[in-house]
Formats: sequence, structure tokens, C-alpha cells
Amino acid sequence: MITLIIPAYNEADNIEPVLDVVTQMPDFQQIIVVDDGSVDGTYDKIIKYPVEIIRFDLNRGKGAAIWAGVQSARSPFVMLLDADLIGLKATHLHSLIRPVVEDGAAMALGLFGAGRFATDWAQRVAPHLSGQRVLRREVLESLPLIETTRYGVEVALTRHVRQQGWPVVEVPLFDLTHRMKEEKLGYVSGFAARLRMYWDILRVLVRS
Repeated sequence: MITLIIPAYNEADNIEPVLDVVTQMPDFQQIIVVDDGSVDGTYDKIIKYPVEIIRFDLNRGKGAAIWAGVQSARSPFVMLLDADLIGLKATHLHSLIRPVVEDGAAMALGLFGAGRFATDWAQRVAPHLSGQRVLRREVLESLPLIETTRYGVEVALTRHVRQQGWPVVEVPLFDLTHRMKEEKLGYVSGFAARLRMYWDILRVLVRS
């Protein structure tokens, strides 16, 4: 009933704990991992798992990775999940699934809680940046130019759903967090990557 899409770019050190959890859950009709041009061995980690793989030769951005997964989805509902989550449990995902699949919301938006101060605070200030969501597939299909949004895809999705007046449910995901860019890349490279992310978000906001 649900297609899970995990976009992954240079997540060799992080993706296995996520795949360990989701591949043991019977909730997913499909699990699609989109390797967005990784150069760090991410693909070698993914191929160990019973998932469908889409592999880009070059990095195209998160929006393009998600769109590639949507085009291959066979289910009416789609879950989006980041590849670098820490502390993921099946109960987190069940709490995201319920508002959309059982209660009819257009989108469930997962917010970190009691994980780490930095990531909890960031999502409370800007919940539209969360990468953990469940949506009806037609919501993703109706988002204009999703493949060009790059890291602005979460902002674009949240604005699109709310502009349409579709119901959104915010779901606390306790004891869940993720690795920050500065932790993955070092402070200088991580900060530069964060600035590029903010630029993608700004582009989406200006365009919309």
C-alpha cells in the first residue's frame, strides 16, 4: 500500500541503520532508494538490501531524486525518509503512516522531538524543512517543477499543500534525529553545504 522513497547522496556511513529498520517492516509495497550521484560507496551499501535502486551518474539534487522515485512508485501513498537518521524505529514510521492512510490527511509531517537540541530546535523553528513525510502520491505528482527544487523540495511541498488547503498533520518523532552536515563533512565543508541548501530554499520561496 505504501511506497517508501529514500534519496541518498554520499550516505555510505549512515544509510545502513535506516535500511536495517525499513526492510524488516511489512508496511511497504516498495522501497526505492535513489542514489543521487554518490561517490563515497553509498551504492555498495544499498545493494546489500532487498530494495529497488535508482542510480544517477551525477548529483541532480533531492527534488530530482524524489521525483525519480515517484515516477516508479506503484502505491497510492508515498513515504519520504532521509538516509541519515539516528534512532529510527518502526514505531516512528507507523505514527507517520496513520494520519494519511487511515485518517485521510493529505500529508503527515514528522518533527524530531527529544532527539538532540540542535535538530529539535531547527525543526520547531522551521517544520517545513523536515524530510520525514507521508503523502498521497497525487500531492507529489501535482507539485510544479519538483525535479528542479533540489534541497528546497520540502519547503515547496509544504507550501503547495497548504496553498491548496489540504489537511496536514504534524507528528512528533521522539528520540529521533539525524547527522548534521557539519558532522558529516567537517565544519567548513558542512557549513558550505548548508549555505547551498539555504540557497535552494530561497530559490523556491522566490519562485513561489
